[in-house]
Amino acid sequence: MPSSHTATPDPKASVTDLAVPAADQVATIKRPRARSKNATAEPEPAAIATGDESAATRHVCVSLASLLDKLQAYLPEADLQRIREAYRFADAAHLGQYRASGEPYISHPVAVAELCADWKLDTQAIMAALLHDTAEDKGITQAELIEHFGSTVADLVDGLTKLDKLQFSNREENQSESFRKMLLAMARDIRVILVKLADRLHNMRTLGAMAASKRVRISRETMDIYAPIAHRLGLNLVYRELQDLGFANSHPNRYAVLSRAVLAARGNRHGLVEKILAAAQAALNEAQVPSQLFGREKTLYSIYRKMRSKHLSFAHIQDIFGFRVLVPDVLDCYRALGVLHSLYKPMPGKFEDYIAIPKANGYQSLHTTLIGPNGNPVEFQIRTEAMHRIAESGVAAHWLYKTPEDKPTPQQAQTNAWLQSLLDIQTENRDWADFLETVKVDLAPDAVYVFTPKSRILALPRGATPVDFAYAIHTNLGDQTVAAKVNNALVPLRTELRSGDVVEIITAPASRPNPSWLSFVRTGRARSKIRHALRTTQQAESVELGRRLLQSALRHEHLDLLTLDDAVWDKLLRWTGFKSRDDLYADIGLGKRVADILAKRVVALVSPQDALSAPLLDTIERLESRAAHDAQTSLQLDGSEGISVRYATCCRPIPGDAIIGYLGKGEGLIVHQQDCDIARRLFQKDPDRWIDLSWAEECTRPFETGLSVIVQNTKGVLARVAAAISEHDSDIAHVTMDEDTQQATTELRFVVQVRDRKHLADVLRALRRLQFVVRASRAKNRTAGLGSGNS
Repeated sequence: MPSSHTATPDPKASVTDLAVPAADQVATIKRPRARSKNATAEPEPAAIATGDESAATRHVCVSLASLLDKLQAYLPEADLQRIREAYRFADAAHLGQYRASGEPYISHPVAVAELCADWKLDTQAIMAALLHDTAEDKGITQAELIEHFGSTVADLVDGLTKLDKLQFSNREENQSESFRKMLLAMARDIRVILVKLADRLHNMRTLGAMAASKRVRISRETMDIYAPIAHRLGLNLVYRELQDLGFANSHPNRYAVLSRAVLAARGNRHGLVEKILAAAQAALNEAQVPSQLFGREKTLYSIYRKMRSKHLSFAHIQDIFGFRVLVPDVLDCYRALGVLHSLYKPMPGKFEDYIAIPKANGYQSLHTTLIGPNGNPVEFQIRTEAMHRIAESGVAAHWLYKTPEDKPTPQQAQTNAWLQSLLDIQTENRDWADFLETVKVDLAPDAVYVFTPKSRILALPRGATPVDFAYAIHTNLGDQTVAAKVNNALVPLRTELRSGDVVEIITAPASRPNPSWLSFVRTGRARSKIRHALRTTQQAESVELGRRLLQSALRHEHLDLLTLDDAVWDKLLRWTGFKSRDDLYADIGLGKRVADILAKRVVALVSPQDALSAPLLDTIERLESRAAHDAQTSLQLDGSEGISVRYATCCRPIPGDAIIGYLGKGEGLIVHQQDCDIARRLFQKDPDRWIDLSWAEECTRPFETGLSVIVQNTKGVLARVAAAISEHDSDIAHVTMDEDTQQATTELRFVVQVRDRKHLADVLRALRRLQFVVRASRAKNRTAGLGSGNS
């Protein structure tokens, strides 16, 4: 047997102290020497043979003393015993597993549990913290966890478990799916995200043992996702530390330089900080406002972010230090504000009242920036003790300071509402990339506060628009939005809202979301609802288009869709793998399946008497009737097809043009003119995806086409051309111009709406009659849309 010895503890380590009472730790466990995280527990044979002590097994103990000291302050002995049992289970599961730093892996769950104990989380959360990696790393099943610790602890662990066992196309999808699962568990139980944040915080504190590339990746993930979540939940201490640790690991050189600069500034400005503190305390005492004053230093990351956003050097950052004033009640906050404003002059536009209008995460405080004794700006934050607890601990303050009779706080209600909105987004958005993007936007810390006409306050991300506002009120309001008023003035729907705006939404019952809204909405809820509505609409329209395409293809084969019996349909659905006819129609309408191929399959399935051509025509009659037959069987368009049919911008077909349709995969039907250069190139590449089209006798709406008008450079020419177009009942959708200085002319390029070719001819004749018009003609952009013919 290899020799063993007791390892000497590191005096700086927080979880490897061996001097612990026996009741508070597990008996000494034999462990092999430190290897990689997933190393097996057996020592290397070579080490046994040579008796090399450095390679032989050693005794290592991980202490529970510090954790139990914290837990004893608020948990009964029976709960402490359950936590010891969870520790023993986790320790056995992680036996022989080591962190990259060489420490036994069990030290990490114990450290996570200590962080949770600082927030005074309950017994089940502490147990989940100790067990959180057993399923992910060691294959412990949820059934085993339920058997040993109950369903609640097992559900918490499951919410924290990554989806490593599943196969994803890339790391980002894995991250997104893990995050999606965590959010769902978090919506059911907020303790999931609190344990996860403690896990991430400890990992960030011990990131130094990782490879540089891995440190950068984990740091970016932390700053993109976990730090904003901590901020959204009001965990400001965690939020600031995660940001600083992320900054230190992703930009180590910048962090080191900035750290040295702040250290030097701390010494240079120490006297100034003491002077301001003394003056402010004296003024508050004289006004008989009971208070506590603290000087505080901005985090390195917040200084760095300000330098980047404002393009400043460190020497120009004046407000490195700030001050916090704690008072007994809300009235004292405003009294203290008056005292400070009488001591130092306030900077205009630098006062924010988060007491009257709290932030979305429940944060409350008065912020004011004053001109200090040396002319430098000095920020003061004024709040009560209760506000301070919420500001530092956020949603975790519920566990820190709760009593048995406590009811949910307003902040908890806001958090629950936010989590419910994430559930709604997840339900409607199955695309992993869109979901992750949506949540990142939703976690943006900056906010604007706007009012409904009935004075209800809404917090929206900075850059939010009236469409975001409408969807924040109700989904139906957003779906039916047609216009908006901000402060009683009509504004475009893409207008960015500002704090204090009063927003009114104008609706129409028949209105539906516009795909262009996705280019400017800011909130995840609005983006998710718009996409959901568009997908639902597109599905219904794709079903109808697919039915018409299959009907047209069957007529080419002398069959009728309405005469197909159930037996034929059953065989066709089995062959295609669809559960319903509508699913098959939708796939055809989206261009994922070619109707002609399906029609030929139907021909093979039906019996001869099902064909429309039962009395067979001879060859001469077929040839004579072919042209008329094609006209009857081609798909007819009237403009009412919706978003499943699009008109190519490379040639902009209008009624009267000879047209042809391209079924792009997942794009629906794209309509081109038959003489379009783009269409010809696409036809050569993929001829099977083209179908014959024709126009209905009467179309339901106008269509866009291009005009090129070359005019002499005279005053007011654009207005007169636009007036001539408008007089002939044609709307202008877009206009651009190019000036030719040598010829003293300008080419005006319009996109106008016309009913058909006859209407277009009337507009062109009117333009040609104008004296200053050199030439007016229909324009075609034959270089656009090379990929799909629809750019």
